[in-house]
Amino acid sequence: MSGPYLIRGSVSLPEAELNWRFSRSSGPGGQHVNTSDSQVELRFDLARTEALPEVWKQRALARLAERRRLVGDGVVVVRASEHRSQWRNREAAAVRMAALLAEVTGPPPKARRATKIPRGINERRLREKKRRAETKRGRSGHDW
Repeated sequence: MSGPYLIRGSVSLPEAELNWRFSRSSGPGGQHVNTSDSQVELRFDLARTEALPEVWKQRALARLAERRRLVGDGVVVVRASEHRSQWRNREAAAVRMAALLAEVTGPPPKARRATKIPRGINERRLREKKRRAETKRGRSGHDW
């Protein structure tokens, strides 16, 4: 593995809490696929981890439950099988897991403030609309 995978700030994925499973991949590789366990499944128990602040944990659990990405009691699962080598699939799964956790632990987006359309823009739109209508009305000449 190429080191700690940062989620955000100084918080990273704890290597001791990652559970790896390997199986035969259906991806590229020809006969190599039939003999090697190159598909990687990475599991991270989000509900029981001590590596994340409690606020981040609750936010992530709520967002991942909405997306139906949780398995069992708060376990996040990521699969990778796009590479022929198990090592590269491990890297891809770990990076994907860190990116997913960074996305779901982030602060909620700011609420959108409703704004009113400026009067000048609305008047300009209506003027242009009338001009186009006149152009089109002028095309329907009955005395050709």
